[in-house]
Amino acid sequence: GSRASYSSQHSHLGSELRALQSPEHHIDPIYEDRVYQKPPMRSLSQSQGDPLQPAHTGTYRTSTAPSSPGVDSVPLQRTGSQHGTQNATATFQRASYAAGPASNYADPYRQLQYCPSVESPYSKSGPAIPPEGTLARSPSIDSIQKDPREFGWRDPELPEVIQMLQHQFPSVQSNAAAYLQHLCFGDNKIKAEIRRQGGIQLLVDLLDHRMTEVHRSACGALRNLVYGKANDDNKIALKNCGGIPALVRLLRKTTDLEIRELVTGVLWNLSSCDALKMPIIQDALAVLTNAVIIPHSGWENSPLQDDHKIQLHSSQVLRNATGCLRNVSSAGEEARRRMRECDGLTDALLYVIQSALGSSEIDSKTVENCVCILRNLSYRLAAETSQGQQMGTDELDGLLCGDANGKDAESSGCWGKKKKKKKSQDQWDGVGPLPDCAEPPKGIQMLWHPSIVKPYLTLLSECSNPDTLEGAAGALQNLAAGSWKWSVYIRAAVRKEKGLPILVELLRIDNDRVVCAVATALRNMALDVRNKELIGKYAMRDLVHRLPGANNSNSSASKAMSDDTVTAICCTLHEVITKNMENAKALRDAGGIEKLVGISKSKGDKHSPKVVKAASQVLNSMWQYRDLRSLYKK
Repeated sequence: GSRASYSSQHSHLGSELRALQSPEHHIDPIYEDRVYQKPPMRSLSQSQGDPLQPAHTGTYRTSTAPSSPGVDSVPLQRTGSQHGTQNATATFQRASYAAGPASNYADPYRQLQYCPSVESPYSKSGPAIPPEGTLARSPSIDSIQKDPREFGWRDPELPEVIQMLQHQFPSVQSNAAAYLQHLCFGDNKIKAEIRRQGGIQLLVDLLDHRMTEVHRSACGALRNLVYGKANDDNKIALKNCGGIPALVRLLRKTTDLEIRELVTGVLWNLSSCDALKMPIIQDALAVLTNAVIIPHSGWENSPLQDDHKIQLHSSQVLRNATGCLRNVSSAGEEARRRMRECDGLTDALLYVIQSALGSSEIDSKTVENCVCILRNLSYRLAAETSQGQQMGTDELDGLLCGDANGKDAESSGCWGKKKKKKKSQDQWDGVGPLPDCAEPPKGIQMLWHPSIVKPYLTLLSECSNPDTLEGAAGALQNLAAGSWKWSVYIRAAVRKEKGLPILVELLRIDNDRVVCAVATALRNMALDVRNKELIGKYAMRDLVHRLPGANNSNSSASKAMSDDTVTAICCTLHEVITKNMENAKALRDAGGIEKLVGISKSKGDKHSPKVVKAASQVLNSMWQYRDLRSLYKK
């Protein structure tokens, strides 16, 4: 994960640290919901004609930290509304940042009554008791078959409810599943008990039932049963009884948007369990891409109806599906390879982002998920794709030399030899056609093609969701790492698209993880000689300002900086002053020496050894400029 890549590579700063990339760990913004039963009516005719309650309340939990799997969920209180979205503000743990409008999912369940049909013997009041023959098949509910006016109603015991999942009447099965969902809401003990009594297997069997109503209740119960990190045993149990293929079969055949939302919700909840990430990719990636993400993204102009409720539900389905893929995209190299090769996935994700630019959707969870998937798929692209591996070592050497002295770039006008292409970056003005790609990029090429720079930069300048900002900065950081020719083009494109000021401005934001990602992105941008000059000239004060220490006007903000972020800033300063004496001078003028000396002298009182070492290495590099030593001593 991103954190590990820092510490493991800090052994020595030189070339190893140049191409720093980071994937994110999975996130866990998954949710459970409760079905509230409606009190039974006195007579059957009344219960049939009564409208459903319009709303119910549940909790939508979302986790704050894409890169830290162990963060507790922040509850977002949601009051159900019939339609429409409603602003909800999430408090971000390490920040004073409010998320933008988050669409809540409206009324995802019909309120299930205990007696929806004449045939159900599972009722508090109402129809006459069915003939004795029916009951003999289901002894578990004998105890509640007495006339309710004579005997008080009691809640059925858990084993009885689980047994009702096998009842001959679909209405009983549906109510039993809904009641299980209600019972296990927020109660991990009951969730474990349902697993021990075989309830998960029975609910999975109901996914292939012939009745829609049963699908709806079974999915709702499963979604709660596998919600949360504490219930990984339930997730694995669901997988072991064939739950993932069963969910995928249902998703493939159902047209009911509410059930599609529930199924994708179950998959999202499952996807936070590391052991299930590859099985989900195996069984569900193609169907999620083709049946949900591509049609709902609008990329292929699929005619989704304009009905508001359908749009609302479809946006939830898309949010859930991208949430699931965001989690599984962190499962390692094989997972990334499968997702990159999945036809239409990259195109659709990028289309969702581009459609959201300039609208209120830009801060949505769906866009956040899409950006984080693309960030993960951008990780180690050169090493993991055939296009990246076609490069021989000669070419790599050529690129590395060219990187160090971009001055001889003008002298080579020949695009014929691959080796020279990098040097011809000057002749690519960042807007015209690229030297070696005639047609517009599609599929996997979109991940690294310089045309992706603009949407990322637009997100960075317009979005206020910190997780999206971190994802977009992380994607640019990954793309700009190393000496692959496309990384060289990306660094040039960020400069040409006026992206450096956007990144520098984000250093001022009050969010630790965003500052960390932006600082590391700037460090990779500085591998480009002209970017390095510009960053030294325009970003030095902001970089130094974020360091803790001497007379800091915003000492409170800097205190909150994590060691990772301070280390990232030191590494960026190190890159910016390497082979650039002017920048070393600018670092001194910005008051950097006092702060760096303060950090390196703190010897682990305030800062971790990693931070102390990074600060010392910046000072060490500054000291290499003999001509500047007299200035430093002043």
